Amino acid sequence: MTAPRRILRRPAADTALGLAHLSPLLQRIYAARGVRQAEQLQLALERMLRVGSLEHVEAAAALLYAHRHSCVVVVGDYDADGATSTALVLRALRAWGFTDVDFVVPDRFTHGYGLTPPVVDIAAQRGARLLVTVDNGTSSVAGVARARQLGIAVLVTDHHLPGEHLPAADVIVNPNLPGSQFASRALAGVGVAFYVMAALRRLLATEGVLSADALPVTQWLDLVALGTVADLVALDDNNRVLVAEGLKRIRAGRCVPGIVALLAAAKRQPEGLVAADLGFQVAPRLNAAGRLDDMGIGIRCLLAPTLVEAQPLAEQLDQLNRDRRSIESDMQALALRAVAGLDLPHRGPRRHALCLFNAEWHQGVVGLVASRIKDRVRRPVIAFALAGEGEMLRGSARSVAGVHIRDVIEAVATREPDLITAYGGHAMAAGLSLATSNLDRFARAFELEVARWQPDADLDAVLSDGPLTLDELALATAEQLRAAGPWGQGFAEPLFDGRFEIVHARVVGERHVKLKVRPEGSLVQFDAIAFNQLDESQTRPPSGLIEMAYRLDINLWQGERRLQLLVEHLQVP
Repeated sequence: MTAPRRILRRPAADTALGLAHLSPLLQRIYAARGVRQAEQLQLALERMLRVGSLEHVEAAAALLYAHRHSCVVVVGDYDADGATSTALVLRALRAWGFTDVDFVVPDRFTHGYGLTPPVVDIAAQRGARLLVTVDNGTSSVAGVARARQLGIAVLVTDHHLPGEHLPAADVIVNPNLPGSQFASRALAGVGVAFYVMAALRRLLATEGVLSADALPVTQWLDLVALGTVADLVALDDNNRVLVAEGLKRIRAGRCVPGIVALLAAAKRQPEGLVAADLGFQVAPRLNAAGRLDDMGIGIRCLLAPTLVEAQPLAEQLDQLNRDRRSIESDMQALALRAVAGLDLPHRGPRRHALCLFNAEWHQGVVGLVASRIKDRVRRPVIAFALAGEGEMLRGSARSVAGVHIRDVIEAVATREPDLITAYGGHAMAAGLSLATSNLDRFARAFELEVARWQPDADLDAVLSDGPLTLDELALATAEQLRAAGPWGQGFAEPLFDGRFEIVHARVVGERHVKLKVRPEGSLVQFDAIAFNQLDESQTRPPSGLIEMAYRLDINLWQGERRLQLLVEHLQVP
Protein backbone atom coordinates (compact mmCIF):
# COMPACT_ATOMS: atom_id res chain seq x y z
CA MET A 1 0.00 0.00 0.00
CA THR A 2 1.02 3.66 0.07
CA ALA A 3 3.50 5.02 2.61
CA PRO A 4 2.67 4.48 6.32
CA ARG A 5 0.37 7.10 7.81
CA ARG A 6 -1.16 7.74 11.21
CA ILE A 7 -4.84 8.42 11.72
CA LEU A 8 -5.26 11.40 14.04
CA ARG A 9 -8.62 12.61 15.29
CA ARG A 10 -9.52 16.28 15.25
CA PRO A 11 -9.55 17.74 18.77
CA ALA A 12 -13.01 18.32 20.20
CA ALA A 13 -14.10 21.95 19.89
CA ASP A 14 -14.48 23.94 23.09
CA THR A 15 -17.84 25.37 22.06
CA ALA A 16 -21.09 23.62 21.21
CA LEU A 17 -23.43 25.18 18.69
CA GLY A 18 -26.51 24.10 20.62
CA LEU A 19 -28.76 23.96 17.56
CA ALA A 20 -31.62 21.56 18.16
CA HIS A 21 -32.25 21.00 14.45
CA LEU A 22 -28.72 19.70 13.88
CA SER A 23 -27.65 16.19 14.81
CA PRO A 24 -24.88 15.86 17.43
CA LEU A 25 -22.65 14.47 14.66
CA LEU A 26 -23.14 17.49 12.43
CA GLN A 27 -22.66 19.92 15.33
CA ARG A 28 -19.37 18.18 16.15
CA ILE A 29 -18.21 18.39 12.53
CA TYR A 30 -19.10 22.06 12.15
CA ALA A 31 -17.48 23.03 15.45
CA ALA A 32 -14.25 21.27 14.42
CA ARG A 33 -14.17 23.51 11.33
CA GLY A 34 -14.33 26.73 13.28
CA VAL A 35 -18.08 27.34 13.18
CA ARG A 36 -18.88 29.18 16.40
CA GLN A 37 -22.19 30.87 15.64
CA ALA A 38 -25.38 29.65 14.02
CA GLU A 39 -25.24 32.61 11.60
CA GLN A 40 -22.18 31.05 9.94
CA LEU A 41 -24.41 28.26 8.67
CA GLN A 42 -26.84 30.65 7.01
CA LEU A 43 -25.76 30.56 3.37
CA ALA A 44 -28.42 32.79 1.83
CA LEU A 45 -27.14 35.55 -0.44
CA GLU A 46 -28.03 38.17 2.17
CA ARG A 47 -25.08 36.84 4.18
CA MET A 48 -22.60 37.81 1.47
CA LEU A 49 -20.17 40.56 2.43
CA ARG A 50 -21.36 43.94 1.20
CA VAL A 51 -20.24 44.75 -2.33
CA GLY A 52 -19.05 48.21 -1.28
CA SER A 53 -16.80 46.78 1.42
CA LEU A 54 -14.32 45.58 -1.22
CA GLU A 55 -12.00 48.49 -1.79
CA HIS A 56 -12.05 50.29 -5.16
CA VAL A 57 -15.10 48.51 -6.62
CA GLU A 58 -16.91 51.84 -7.05
CA ALA A 59 -13.93 53.30 -8.90
CA ALA A 60 -13.83 50.17 -11.07
CA ALA A 61 -17.54 50.52 -11.84
CA ALA A 62 -17.07 54.20 -12.75
CA LEU A 63 -14.18 53.33 -15.11
CA LEU A 64 -16.28 50.67 -16.82
CA TYR A 65 -19.27 53.01 -17.04
CA ALA A 66 -17.14 55.64 -18.76
CA HIS A 67 -16.14 53.06 -21.40
CA ARG A 68 -19.55 51.53 -22.09
CA HIS A 69 -19.42 52.76 -25.69
CA SER A 70 -15.68 52.06 -26.15
CA CYS A 71 -13.92 48.84 -27.09
CA VAL A 72 -13.40 46.88 -23.88
CA VAL A 73 -11.10 43.85 -23.97
CA VAL A 74 -11.10 41.37 -21.09
CA VAL A 75 -7.72 39.73 -20.50
CA GLY A 76 -8.25 36.31 -18.95
CA ASP A 77 -6.14 33.48 -17.64
CA TYR A 78 -5.73 29.91 -18.83
CA ASP A 79 -7.29 28.10 -15.88
CA ALA A 80 -10.88 27.52 -14.76
CA ASP A 81 -10.89 30.56 -12.46
CA GLY A 82 -9.72 32.76 -15.33
CA ALA A 83 -12.19 31.20 -17.79
CA THR A 84 -15.19 31.64 -15.50
CA SER A 85 -14.09 35.20 -14.66
CA THR A 86 -13.81 36.05 -18.35
CA ALA A 87 -17.17 34.53 -19.19
CA LEU A 88 -18.87 36.31 -16.27
CA VAL A 89 -17.56 39.75 -17.22
CA LEU A 90 -18.35 39.31 -20.93
CA ARG A 91 -21.85 38.01 -20.25
CA ALA A 92 -22.56 40.87 -17.84
CA LEU A 93 -21.20 43.66 -20.03
CA ARG A 94 -23.00 42.40 -23.13
CA ALA A 95 -26.26 41.94 -21.22
CA TRP A 96 -26.04 45.48 -19.84
CA GLY A 97 -25.58 47.28 -23.14
CA PHE A 98 -21.82 47.56 -23.62
CA THR A 99 -21.44 47.89 -27.37
CA ASP A 100 -17.99 46.46 -28.10
CA VAL A 101 -16.63 43.75 -25.82
CA ASP A 102 -13.98 41.13 -26.64
CA PHE A 103 -11.52 38.90 -24.80
CA VAL A 104 -7.90 37.77 -25.06
CA VAL A 105 -6.36 34.83 -23.24
CA PRO A 106 -2.55 34.60 -23.11
CA ASP A 107 -1.02 31.48 -24.61
CA ARG A 108 0.90 29.90 -21.74
CA PHE A 109 3.56 28.63 -24.16
CA THR A 110 4.29 31.90 -25.97
CA HIS A 111 2.94 34.81 -23.88
CA GLY A 112 3.49 33.56 -20.36
CA TYR A 113 1.17 34.59 -17.55
CA GLY A 114 -1.04 37.65 -17.31
CA LEU A 115 -1.08 41.01 -19.06
CA THR A 116 2.29 40.99 -20.82
CA PRO A 117 3.30 43.62 -23.40
CA PRO A 118 2.60 41.21 -26.35
CA VAL A 119 -0.93 40.63 -25.01
CA VAL A 120 -1.45 44.40 -24.79
CA ASP A 121 -0.36 44.73 -28.41
CA ILE A 122 -2.89 42.08 -29.47
CA ALA A 123 -5.64 43.94 -27.64
CA ALA A 124 -4.52 47.24 -29.15
CA GLN A 125 -4.81 45.76 -32.65
CA ARG A 126 -8.44 44.99 -31.83
CA GLY A 127 -9.07 48.61 -30.94
CA ALA A 128 -9.08 48.32 -27.13
CA ARG A 129 -9.63 51.50 -25.17
CA LEU A 130 -10.02 49.71 -21.82
CA LEU A 131 -8.33 46.51 -20.70
CA VAL A 132 -9.95 44.56 -17.86
CA THR A 133 -7.80 41.83 -16.35
CA VAL A 134 -9.50 38.98 -14.54
CA ASP A 135 -7.63 36.55 -12.26
CA ASN A 136 -4.37 38.29 -13.18
CA GLY A 137 -2.75 41.68 -13.50
CA THR A 138 -1.41 42.40 -10.01
CA SER A 139 2.10 41.48 -11.15
CA SER A 140 1.77 42.88 -14.71
CA VAL A 141 3.97 45.95 -14.26
CA ALA A 142 5.44 45.84 -17.76
CA GLY A 143 2.12 45.07 -19.44
CA VAL A 144 0.32 47.96 -17.78
CA ALA A 145 3.20 50.28 -18.66
CA ARG A 146 2.83 49.22 -22.30
CA ALA A 147 -0.92 49.90 -22.18
CA ARG A 148 -0.36 53.39 -20.77
CA GLN A 149 2.21 54.03 -23.48
CA LEU A 150 -0.51 53.24 -26.04
CA GLY A 151 -3.12 55.36 -24.25
CA ILE A 152 -5.21 52.37 -23.14
CA ALA A 153 -6.86 52.44 -19.71
CA VAL A 154 -6.42 49.40 -17.45
CA LEU A 155 -8.67 47.94 -14.76
CA VAL A 156 -7.01 45.12 -12.81
CA THR A 157 -9.28 42.64 -11.03
CA ASP A 158 -7.30 39.91 -9.31
CA HIS A 159 -6.82 37.96 -6.09
CA HIS A 160 -3.16 36.95 -6.27
CA LEU A 161 -0.74 38.31 -3.72
CA PRO A 162 1.11 41.43 -4.86
CA GLY A 163 4.84 41.67 -5.32
CA GLU A 164 7.11 44.51 -4.28
CA HIS A 165 5.75 46.85 -6.97
CA LEU A 166 2.18 47.32 -8.17
CA PRO A 167 1.39 48.13 -11.79
CA ALA A 168 0.34 51.71 -12.60
CA ALA A 169 -3.21 50.69 -13.56
CA ASP A 170 -6.10 53.14 -13.45
CA VAL A 171 -7.84 50.96 -10.84
CA ILE A 172 -6.80 47.78 -9.02
CA VAL A 173 -9.39 45.66 -7.21
CA ASN A 174 -7.76 42.93 -5.17
CA PRO A 175 -8.68 41.89 -1.60
CA ASN A 176 -5.04 40.95 -0.98
CA LEU A 177 -3.59 44.42 -1.55
CA PRO A 178 -1.68 45.84 1.43
CA GLY A 179 -4.02 47.60 3.81
CA SER A 180 -7.20 45.99 2.52
CA GLN A 181 -9.91 45.71 5.18
CA PHE A 182 -12.16 43.41 3.16
CA ALA A 183 -13.19 40.51 5.35
CA SER A 184 -12.54 37.74 2.83
CA ARG A 185 -8.98 37.54 1.54
CA ALA A 186 -9.91 34.14 0.06
CA LEU A 187 -12.01 35.45 -2.84
CA ALA A 188 -11.11 33.71 -6.10
CA GLY A 189 -10.54 35.74 -9.24
CA VAL A 190 -14.11 35.06 -10.31
CA GLY A 191 -15.31 36.26 -6.90
CA VAL A 192 -13.50 39.57 -7.38
CA ALA A 193 -14.99 39.89 -10.89
CA PHE A 194 -18.44 39.20 -9.43
CA TYR A 195 -18.06 42.01 -6.89
CA VAL A 196 -16.92 44.44 -9.59
CA MET A 197 -19.85 43.50 -11.82
CA ALA A 198 -22.23 43.88 -8.87
CA ALA A 199 -20.93 47.43 -8.30
CA LEU A 200 -21.28 48.19 -12.01
CA ARG A 201 -24.86 46.84 -12.07
CA ARG A 202 -25.77 49.13 -9.18
CA LEU A 203 -24.17 52.17 -10.90
CA LEU A 204 -25.95 51.46 -14.19
CA ALA A 205 -29.27 51.23 -12.36
CA THR A 206 -28.58 54.45 -10.45
CA GLU A 207 -27.77 56.26 -13.70
CA GLY A 208 -30.99 54.98 -15.27
CA VAL A 209 -29.14 53.05 -17.97
CA LEU A 210 -30.71 49.71 -17.04
CA SER A 211 -34.39 48.91 -16.87
CA ALA A 212 -35.90 47.22 -13.84
CA ASP A 213 -36.01 43.85 -15.59
CA ALA A 214 -32.33 43.85 -16.66
CA LEU A 215 -30.42 40.72 -15.69
CA PRO A 216 -29.11 40.82 -12.10
CA VAL A 217 -25.48 39.93 -11.40
CA THR A 218 -26.70 36.90 -9.40
CA GLN A 219 -27.60 35.39 -12.78
CA TRP A 220 -23.97 34.23 -13.03
CA LEU A 221 -23.37 32.76 -9.59
CA ASP A 222 -23.03 29.36 -11.28
CA LEU A 223 -19.80 30.62 -12.86
CA VAL A 224 -18.67 32.00 -9.48
CA ALA A 225 -19.20 28.62 -7.82
CA LEU A 226 -17.29 26.76 -10.52
CA GLY A 227 -14.29 29.11 -10.54
CA THR A 228 -14.12 29.33 -6.74
CA VAL A 229 -14.11 25.56 -6.21
CA ALA A 230 -11.72 24.96 -9.11
CA ASP A 231 -9.11 27.42 -7.83
CA LEU A 232 -8.75 25.72 -4.43
CA VAL A 233 -9.26 28.92 -2.46
CA ALA A 234 -10.42 28.52 1.13
CA LEU A 235 -14.17 28.14 1.57
CA ASP A 236 -14.52 30.79 4.25
CA ASP A 237 -17.98 32.02 5.24
CA ASN A 238 -18.26 34.36 2.26
CA ASN A 239 -17.06 31.86 -0.31
CA ARG A 240 -19.39 29.23 1.11
CA VAL A 241 -22.30 31.60 0.46
CA LEU A 242 -21.18 32.19 -3.14
CA VAL A 243 -20.63 28.49 -3.82
CA ALA A 244 -23.87 27.42 -2.13
CA GLU A 245 -25.90 29.92 -4.14
CA GLY A 246 -24.16 28.92 -7.36
CA LEU A 247 -24.78 25.22 -6.71
CA LYS A 248 -28.42 26.00 -6.02
CA ARG A 249 -28.73 27.63 -9.45
CA ILE A 250 -27.04 24.73 -11.20
CA ARG A 251 -29.21 22.12 -9.45
CA ALA A 252 -32.31 24.05 -10.50
CA GLY A 253 -31.14 24.14 -14.13
CA ARG A 254 -30.67 27.94 -14.05
CA CYS A 255 -27.07 27.95 -15.24
CA VAL A 256 -25.21 28.74 -18.43
CA PRO A 257 -25.59 26.07 -21.14
CA GLY A 258 -21.84 25.43 -21.10
CA ILE A 259 -21.93 24.09 -17.55
CA VAL A 260 -24.85 21.80 -18.45
CA ALA A 261 -22.86 20.51 -21.44
CA LEU A 262 -19.72 19.94 -19.35
CA LEU A 263 -21.74 18.06 -16.74
CA ALA A 264 -23.22 15.89 -19.48
CA ALA A 265 -19.71 15.15 -20.80
CA ALA A 266 -18.76 14.09 -17.25
CA LYS A 267 -21.96 12.00 -16.95
CA ARG A 268 -23.14 14.03 -13.97
CA GLN A 269 -26.72 15.16 -13.36
CA PRO A 270 -27.20 18.77 -12.23
CA GLU A 271 -29.90 17.84 -9.71
CA GLY A 272 -27.59 16.13 -7.21
CA LEU A 273 -24.51 18.26 -7.81
CA VAL A 274 -22.07 18.94 -4.97
CA ALA A 275 -18.97 21.12 -4.86
CA ALA A 276 -16.68 18.12 -5.37
CA ASP A 277 -18.35 17.47 -8.75
CA LEU A 278 -17.32 20.93 -9.89
CA GLY A 279 -13.77 20.41 -8.66
CA PHE A 280 -13.18 16.88 -9.95
CA GLN A 281 -15.45 16.60 -12.99
CA VAL A 282 -16.19 19.99 -14.56
CA ALA A 283 -13.04 21.98 -13.77
CA PRO A 284 -10.56 19.43 -15.23
CA ARG A 285 -12.39 19.47 -18.57
CA LEU A 286 -12.32 23.24 -18.62
CA ASN A 287 -8.69 23.38 -17.54
CA ALA A 288 -7.64 20.89 -20.22
CA ALA A 289 -8.04 23.58 -22.89
CA GLY A 290 -5.59 25.91 -21.18
CA ARG A 291 -3.15 23.11 -20.49
CA LEU A 292 -2.96 21.57 -23.95
CA ASP A 293 -4.57 23.93 -26.45
CA ASP A 294 -6.37 27.26 -26.16
CA MET A 295 -8.51 28.31 -23.18
CA GLY A 296 -10.59 30.24 -25.69
CA ILE A 297 -12.38 26.93 -26.32
CA GLY A 298 -13.42 26.76 -22.68
CA ILE A 299 -14.49 30.40 -22.56
CA ARG A 300 -16.55 30.03 -25.74
CA CYS A 301 -18.22 26.99 -24.16
CA LEU A 302 -19.19 29.09 -21.13
CA LEU A 303 -20.34 31.92 -23.40
CA ALA A 304 -22.44 29.71 -25.70
CA PRO A 305 -26.04 30.99 -25.71
CA THR A 306 -27.64 27.56 -26.24
CA LEU A 307 -26.99 23.96 -25.33
CA VAL A 308 -26.78 23.08 -29.02
CA GLU A 309 -23.85 25.47 -29.42
CA ALA A 310 -22.23 24.48 -26.13
CA GLN A 311 -22.28 20.70 -26.66
CA PRO A 312 -19.64 20.40 -29.42
CA LEU A 313 -17.32 22.67 -27.45
CA ALA A 314 -17.86 20.56 -24.32
CA GLU A 315 -17.12 17.42 -26.34
CA GLN A 316 -13.92 19.02 -27.60
CA LEU A 317 -12.96 19.85 -24.01
CA ASP A 318 -13.78 16.29 -22.95
CA GLN A 319 -11.42 14.92 -25.62
CA LEU A 320 -8.69 17.35 -24.56
CA ASN A 321 -9.17 16.11 -21.01
CA ARG A 322 -8.70 12.52 -22.18
CA ASP A 323 -5.52 13.57 -23.96
CA ARG A 324 -4.39 15.41 -20.84
CA ARG A 325 -4.97 12.32 -18.69
CA SER A 326 -2.85 10.21 -21.03
CA ILE A 327 0.03 12.69 -20.97
CA GLU A 328 -0.29 13.15 -17.21
CA SER A 329 -0.32 9.40 -16.59
CA ASP A 330 3.05 8.97 -18.30
CA MET A 331 4.51 11.98 -16.50
CA GLN A 332 3.17 10.83 -13.16
CA ALA A 333 4.67 7.37 -13.59
CA LEU A 334 8.08 8.96 -14.18
CA ALA A 335 7.63 11.22 -11.16
CA LEU A 336 6.55 8.36 -8.89
CA ARG A 337 9.62 6.35 -9.89
CA ALA A 338 11.75 9.36 -8.99
CA VAL A 339 9.98 9.77 -5.66
CA ALA A 340 10.46 6.08 -4.86
CA GLY A 341 14.20 6.70 -4.57
CA LEU A 342 13.92 9.69 -2.27
CA ASP A 343 14.37 9.74 1.51
CA LEU A 344 10.83 10.11 2.81
CA PRO A 345 10.02 9.89 6.54
CA HIS A 346 9.47 6.14 6.51
CA ARG A 347 12.81 5.63 4.75
CA GLY A 348 15.48 7.70 6.43
CA PRO A 349 15.87 11.47 6.94
CA ARG A 350 12.87 13.73 6.88
CA ARG A 351 12.05 15.60 3.66
CA HIS A 352 9.77 18.63 3.91
CA ALA A 353 9.27 19.36 0.21
CA LEU A 354 10.05 18.04 -3.27
CA CYS A 355 11.16 19.58 -6.55
CA LEU A 356 10.78 17.37 -9.63
CA PHE A 357 11.98 17.89 -13.18
CA ASN A 358 12.04 15.92 -16.40
CA ALA A 359 13.16 17.37 -19.71
CA GLU A 360 10.33 15.54 -21.52
CA TRP A 361 7.50 16.86 -19.38
CA HIS A 362 4.73 18.98 -20.90
CA GLN A 363 4.64 22.38 -19.21
CA GLY A 364 0.85 22.51 -19.45
CA VAL A 365 0.46 19.44 -17.24
CA VAL A 366 3.16 19.87 -14.59
CA GLY A 367 0.63 21.43 -12.22
CA LEU A 368 -1.41 18.25 -12.24
CA VAL A 369 1.69 16.14 -11.70
CA ALA A 370 2.64 18.32 -8.74
CA SER A 371 -0.87 17.92 -7.34
CA ARG A 372 -0.90 14.12 -7.69
CA ILE A 373 2.56 13.69 -6.16
CA LYS A 374 1.66 16.12 -3.36
CA ASP A 375 -1.33 13.93 -2.53
CA ARG A 376 0.93 10.88 -2.50
CA VAL A 377 3.77 12.23 -0.36
CA ARG A 378 1.79 14.79 1.67
CA ARG A 379 4.37 17.52 1.14
CA PRO A 380 4.58 20.68 -0.98
CA VAL A 381 5.70 19.74 -4.49
CA ILE A 382 6.96 21.77 -7.44
CA ALA A 383 7.12 20.10 -10.84
CA PHE A 384 9.25 21.79 -13.51
CA ALA A 385 9.25 21.64 -17.30
CA LEU A 386 11.49 23.23 -19.89
CA ALA A 387 10.40 26.58 -21.28
CA GLY A 388 11.54 28.42 -24.38
CA GLU A 389 14.84 27.12 -25.71
CA GLY A 390 15.56 25.09 -22.60
CA GLU A 391 17.53 27.71 -20.72
CA MET A 392 14.55 28.42 -18.49
CA LEU A 393 12.23 26.26 -16.40
CA ARG A 394 8.60 26.83 -15.56
CA GLY A 395 7.43 25.31 -12.33
CA SER A 396 3.99 24.66 -10.94
CA ALA A 397 3.71 24.32 -7.16
CA ARG A 398 1.02 22.64 -5.06
CA SER A 399 0.92 22.81 -1.29
CA VAL A 400 -0.56 21.24 1.81
CA ALA A 401 -2.49 22.80 4.70
CA GLY A 402 -0.29 25.03 6.82
CA VAL A 403 2.22 25.98 4.10
CA HIS A 404 1.37 29.12 2.10
CA ILE A 405 3.25 28.17 -1.03
CA ARG A 406 3.36 31.60 -2.63
CA ASP A 407 4.78 33.12 0.58
CA VAL A 408 7.38 30.34 0.73
CA ILE A 409 8.52 31.13 -2.81
CA GLU A 410 8.58 34.83 -2.00
CA ALA A 411 10.75 34.14 1.06
CA VAL A 412 13.20 32.21 -1.11
CA ALA A 413 13.25 35.08 -3.62
CA THR A 414 13.90 37.57 -0.81
CA ARG A 415 16.76 35.53 0.65
CA GLU A 416 18.33 34.88 -2.76
CA PRO A 417 17.28 37.71 -5.13
CA ASP A 418 19.06 36.33 -8.20
CA LEU A 419 17.46 32.89 -8.02
CA ILE A 420 13.87 33.24 -9.30
CA THR A 421 12.95 35.14 -12.45
CA ALA A 422 9.20 35.47 -11.81
CA TYR A 423 6.58 34.01 -9.50
CA GLY A 424 2.98 34.40 -8.40
CA GLY A 425 0.11 32.52 -6.84
CA HIS A 426 -1.70 32.00 -3.57
CA ALA A 427 -1.77 29.68 -0.55
CA MET A 428 -2.27 26.31 -2.23
CA ALA A 429 -0.93 26.82 -5.76
CA ALA A 430 1.72 28.96 -7.38
CA GLY A 431 3.89 29.24 -10.45
CA LEU A 432 7.46 30.36 -10.98
CA SER A 433 10.23 30.63 -13.54
CA LEU A 434 13.95 30.22 -13.06
CA ALA A 435 17.08 29.43 -15.04
CA THR A 436 17.69 25.74 -15.64
CA SER A 437 21.14 26.12 -14.07
CA ASN A 438 19.53 27.33 -10.82
CA LEU A 439 17.31 24.30 -10.22
CA ASP A 440 19.48 22.45 -7.69
CA ARG A 441 20.17 25.60 -5.75
CA PHE A 442 16.49 26.50 -5.71
CA ALA A 443 15.47 22.99 -4.58
CA ARG A 444 17.75 23.25 -1.53
CA ALA A 445 16.48 26.73 -0.65
CA PHE A 446 12.86 25.65 -1.12
CA GLU A 447 13.31 22.64 1.15
CA LEU A 448 14.84 24.77 3.90
CA GLU A 449 12.09 27.39 3.69
CA VAL A 450 9.27 24.85 3.88
CA ALA A 451 11.00 23.31 6.92
CA ARG A 452 10.87 26.73 8.60
CA TRP A 453 7.12 26.84 8.08
CA GLN A 454 6.31 23.53 9.77
CA PRO A 455 9.30 22.15 11.68
CA ASP A 456 7.17 19.93 13.92
CA ALA A 457 4.19 19.16 11.68
CA ASP A 458 3.02 15.56 11.34
CA LEU A 459 2.95 15.50 7.55
CA ASP A 460 1.89 11.87 7.41
CA ALA A 461 -1.21 12.19 9.58
CA VAL A 462 -4.72 11.52 8.31
CA LEU A 463 -7.02 13.92 10.14
CA SER A 464 -10.30 12.23 11.08
CA ASP A 465 -13.58 13.40 12.60
CA GLY A 466 -13.60 10.25 14.71
CA PRO A 467 -15.66 7.06 14.56
CA LEU A 468 -19.27 6.58 13.52
CA THR A 469 -21.72 4.41 15.40
CA LEU A 470 -23.42 1.58 13.54
CA ASP A 471 -26.61 3.67 13.43
CA GLU A 472 -24.69 6.58 11.90
CA LEU A 473 -23.23 4.34 9.18
CA ALA A 474 -26.30 4.88 7.05
CA LEU A 475 -27.51 6.38 3.79
CA ALA A 476 -29.43 9.00 5.77
CA THR A 477 -26.15 10.25 7.30
CA ALA A 478 -24.55 10.45 3.88
CA GLU A 479 -27.53 12.44 2.61
CA GLN A 480 -27.32 14.74 5.63
CA LEU A 481 -23.61 15.41 5.11
CA ARG A 482 -24.08 16.04 1.41
CA ALA A 483 -26.75 18.64 2.18
CA ALA A 484 -24.57 20.20 4.90
CA GLY A 485 -21.91 21.42 2.46
CA PRO A 486 -20.44 22.95 0.48
CA TRP A 487 -17.24 21.23 1.59
CA GLY A 488 -13.87 22.06 0.09
CA GLN A 489 -10.54 23.76 0.66
CA GLY A 490 -10.34 25.05 4.24
CA PHE A 491 -13.72 23.48 5.10
CA ALA A 492 -12.85 19.83 4.71
CA GLU A 493 -15.40 17.20 3.83
CA PRO A 494 -15.97 14.97 6.90
CA LEU A 495 -13.62 11.99 7.23
CA PHE A 496 -14.22 9.18 9.73
CA ASP A 497 -12.22 6.23 10.97
CA GLY A 498 -12.72 2.81 12.51
CA ARG A 499 -11.69 -0.84 12.48
CA PHE A 500 -13.26 -3.07 9.86
CA GLU A 501 -13.00 -6.68 8.79
CA ILE A 502 -12.61 -7.27 5.07
CA VAL A 503 -15.23 -9.73 3.87
CA HIS A 504 -14.19 -9.55 0.23
CA ALA A 505 -11.73 -7.49 -1.82
CA ARG A 506 -10.77 -7.34 -5.48
CA VAL A 507 -8.55 -5.12 -7.58
CA VAL A 508 -10.32 -2.96 -10.17
CA GLY A 509 -8.43 -1.00 -12.77
CA GLU A 510 -4.74 -0.96 -11.98
CA ARG A 511 -4.56 0.51 -8.48
CA HIS A 512 -8.10 0.60 -7.07
CA VAL A 513 -9.64 -1.86 -4.59
CA LYS A 514 -13.33 -2.72 -4.36
CA LEU A 515 -14.23 -3.94 -0.87
CA LYS A 516 -17.01 -5.48 1.17
CA VAL A 517 -16.35 -4.65 4.84
CA ARG A 518 -18.04 -4.91 8.22
CA PRO A 519 -17.26 -2.96 11.40
CA GLU A 520 -15.25 -4.97 13.89
CA GLY A 521 -17.63 -7.08 15.97
CA SER A 522 -20.60 -6.50 13.65
CA LEU A 523 -22.26 -8.63 10.97
CA VAL A 524 -23.54 -5.65 8.95
CA GLN A 525 -21.69 -5.32 5.66
CA PHE A 526 -20.93 -2.20 3.63
CA ASP A 527 -19.65 -1.56 0.12
CA ALA A 528 -16.40 0.40 -0.02
CA ILE A 529 -13.95 1.50 -2.68
CA ALA A 530 -10.34 2.59 -2.23
CA PHE A 531 -8.96 4.57 -5.15
CA ASN A 532 -5.23 4.55 -5.90
CA GLN A 533 -4.41 2.43 -2.86
CA LEU A 534 -2.10 -0.10 -4.53
CA ASP A 535 1.42 0.86 -5.46
CA GLU A 536 3.57 -0.65 -8.18
CA SER A 537 4.89 -3.46 -5.96
CA GLN A 538 1.46 -4.88 -5.05
CA THR A 539 -0.71 -7.23 -7.02
CA ARG A 540 -3.12 -8.48 -4.34
CA PRO A 541 -5.69 -6.55 -2.31
CA PRO A 542 -5.55 -6.41 1.50
CA SER A 543 -7.35 -8.89 3.76
CA GLY A 544 -8.23 -9.41 7.42
CA LEU A 545 -8.66 -6.67 9.99
CA ILE A 546 -7.84 -3.11 8.93
CA GLU A 547 -8.00 0.43 10.26
CA MET A 548 -9.75 2.63 7.75
CA ALA A 549 -10.26 6.36 7.21
CA TYR A 550 -13.25 6.94 4.96
CA ARG A 551 -15.94 9.31 3.74
CA LEU A 552 -19.62 8.53 3.31
CA ASP A 553 -20.61 8.49 -0.34
CA ILE A 554 -23.80 7.76 -2.26
CA ASN A 555 -23.57 5.29 -5.12
CA LEU A 556 -26.35 5.47 -7.70
CA TRP A 557 -26.74 2.10 -9.43
CA GLN A 558 -29.67 1.19 -11.69
CA GLY A 559 -31.76 3.92 -10.11
CA GLU A 560 -31.07 2.83 -6.52
CA ARG A 561 -29.18 5.05 -4.06
CA ARG A 562 -26.90 3.03 -1.79
CA LEU A 563 -24.35 3.91 0.86
CA GLN A 564 -20.73 3.48 -0.14
CA LEU A 565 -17.63 4.08 1.95
CA LEU A 566 -15.03 6.07 0.04
CA VAL A 567 -11.70 4.98 1.54
CA GLU A 568 -9.10 7.67 2.00
CA HIS A 569 -6.58 5.43 3.77
CA LEU A 570 -6.35 1.92 5.14
CA GLN A 571 -3.71 0.09 7.11
CA VAL A 572 -3.20 -3.10 9.07
CA PRO A 573 -3.50 -2.31 12.82
